[in-house]
Amino acid sequence: MARPQPAIVFIFITLFLDVFGIGVIIPVLPKLVEELQGGNLQAAAHSVGWLGALYAVMQFVFSPVLGSLSDRFGRRPVVLISLFGSGIDYLLLAWAPTLGWLYLARILSGVTAANFTAASAYIADVTTPEKRAAGFGMIGAAFGLGFIAGPAVGGLLGTYGLRVPFLVAAVITLLNWLYGVFVLPESLAPENRRAFHWSRVNPFKALSGLGRWPLVRGLSWCHFLNILASSIYPCLWVLYTGSRYGWDSRQVGVSLALVGVMAAVVQAGLAGKILKIIGERRGVLVGLLAMTVAMTCYGAAGQGWMIYGIILIGSLAGIGAPAMQSLISQAVPADEQGAVQGAMNSISSVAGIIAPVLWTALFSWTVAPEREITAPGLPFYVAGMVSLAAAGLAWRALTTAGQLPEGADDAP
Repeated sequence: MARPQPAIVFIFITLFLDVFGIGVIIPVLPKLVEELQGGNLQAAAHSVGWLGALYAVMQFVFSPVLGSLSDRFGRRPVVLISLFGSGIDYLLLAWAPTLGWLYLARILSGVTAANFTAASAYIADVTTPEKRAAGFGMIGAAFGLGFIAGPAVGGLLGTYGLRVPFLVAAVITLLNWLYGVFVLPESLAPENRRAFHWSRVNPFKALSGLGRWPLVRGLSWCHFLNILASSIYPCLWVLYTGSRYGWDSRQVGVSLALVGVMAAVVQAGLAGKILKIIGERRGVLVGLLAMTVAMTCYGAAGQGWMIYGIILIGSLAGIGAPAMQSLISQAVPADEQGAVQGAMNSISSVAGIIAPVLWTALFSWTVAPEREITAPGLPFYVAGMVSLAAAGLAWRALTTAGQLPEGADDAP
């Protein structure tokens, strides 16, 4: 069944705004926390860490809830309600008089950010199996563009006041919600819906439920390791490049913009073409191995200028995630797409909880002044090993899973 193009555009904008909102917060939230804590930098750093962890925990808990709700009531109401909630979250951040209100806003933000689940299921609903990887590549493009625009806009608007970026994000998000009310059709047919049961929304049970499909079980572990490794970028990029290469905020911004641009180019345009040639199963392996190479090179790069060339090589890793999501979506029934996407988003949230603690602690240990020999690149070497382990698990899953999705390409 053909779907109106405006609906796909709306989903793309919604996913873009999810990442844009996160990006807007990066340059101003720590300063706002510091302001609310009377300029106490140490206390502010502690609070920012807890705010980030709380956000990831809420995503972990509510992703399967929203996924199952979208399987029962359809994607449209879940996406729209979550989007409206995101707008309210930005307003809370803009007007929060105390730190407690920021915690409340982060709770709401973590819940509504789980609309990624319903949006991913929407894409699975409206794309044919052979075009699904390209559809999921659109998610990566939205992330890339949001990662470019968010920090830039947040930093610029923050010069007019720490709360201005949140007000602008609230207006844009609520306008998109209003647009969606008029243009977004329902994608899930009534015959593909299933009853909602609380037993299915336990995030731990939702994760264990992935084991019903051997291919999904194997690739879900790959997904976890892939997110864990790639999360080193937001955790360490500023610290690592500043410490090792002496980069200032301008150089950091330029490099992150290049990362975002390449992610958008690869996942929006090249991913579909490359996967059409090599197949989705090989695409998973190529993407993970490209990340392995990139992480190793980041750790070994002795000069800052080398980073830009590594970013170009590492962008090929962007074909792995849409290929993985496409294979997973093809392996499960239509009436369980939302639940499975919710479980996958919960996996991302678990990795998002672990990654900041892991990478920052490892980096701190390697550059400690009392150490006779420092190794600032060690976290990236470890991330490369994590990516390589993910590639090994992917190979095993793709060659031993048994029944593969109908129409999947030949074995790697």
